[in-house]
Amino acid sequence: MHLARYPRRFIAHLPTPLERMDRLSKELGGPEIWIKRDDCTGLSTGGNKTRKLEFLMAEAEMEGADVVITQGATQSNHARQTAAFAAKLGLQCHLLLEDRTGSNNANYKNNGNVLLDHLHGATTETRPGGADMAAEMEAVAEKMRATGKKVYTIPGGGSNPTGALGYVNCAYELLGQVNNSGTKIDHIVHATGSAGTQAGLITGLKATNANIPLLGIGVRAPKAKQEENVYNLAVKTAEKLGCAGVVSREDVVANTDYVGEGYGIPTAGGMEAIQMFAELESILLDPVYSAKGAAGLIDLIRKGYFKKGERVVFIHTGGAAALFGYDAAFDFSGRWVAN
Repeated sequence: MHLARYPRRFIAHLPTPLERMDRLSKELGGPEIWIKRDDCTGLSTGGNKTRKLEFLMAEAEMEGADVVITQGATQSNHARQTAAFAAKLGLQCHLLLEDRTGSNNANYKNNGNVLLDHLHGATTETRPGGADMAAEMEAVAEKMRATGKKVYTIPGGGSNPTGALGYVNCAYELLGQVNNSGTKIDHIVHATGSAGTQAGLITGLKATNANIPLLGIGVRAPKAKQEENVYNLAVKTAEKLGCAGVVSREDVVANTDYVGEGYGIPTAGGMEAIQMFAELESILLDPVYSAKGAAGLIDLIRKGYFKKGERVVFIHTGGAAALFGYDAAFDFSGRWVAN
């Protein structure tokens, strides 16, 4: 695919590293585990949304926007990276933050990603959990347009066909890394939420006939809904690229067994994953996305889903800044405090 046809702001630090996790692999005694370090994309502690924003913010500039608006949960990685990208380009940024957990912890509400949102100069509004955030965002945008502002709205997670191009490109990047090193991989695993990362990856993998199964570990929606969201976006992304029909429904696979009590609520498996990655590999995960994705990976290895002799790549979607909003989940020794 000729991605240079699409407007893009080259800000991310790419390609991100692809590293073997020897100690974690030894500890689990299963497949050889690798990690694609999309926590190292470079913008405000990095993360997967920066890849999407390269295309989204270029489109915003092309349309003459002077304000960008997006929405997400209180500790949204996407909101933080959007605020940072806007600051880099000199654009005003306004964020709508949804209270999806009901937490009254002061650090959850004001530290972590929220602190960084404000440091990057973004303005914020809050909404209660369960609000129609797309409608809320459009209402705010219309008010700003009425004052003469040129507003560009970005869906939650940057997950539309334009944003998904960032992960089509990631699929090409990953394949280039393994092809150039002779490193055959058998599976790719990552956390899936707003659907753009998984939709872009599966579109890129199918368009190149990579024949590598992709598994998204869900962090919010039930399995049927998550897979439907990803598939629908992948279809639109393939159409945008001019390769309509390249993704089949059976190509989209999500496992939602590791969501726990709900979005943004830590799980025992996720907290174990945070500790294992930190202690064995010096890699930081966040409780909302990457830890639940890693918890799924670890549990599936223990159950024999991924086998010894195979090679699995875990895509680290970033988000470690959120740890500082979840300090109450740990004791002073860094161990998880069960509720």
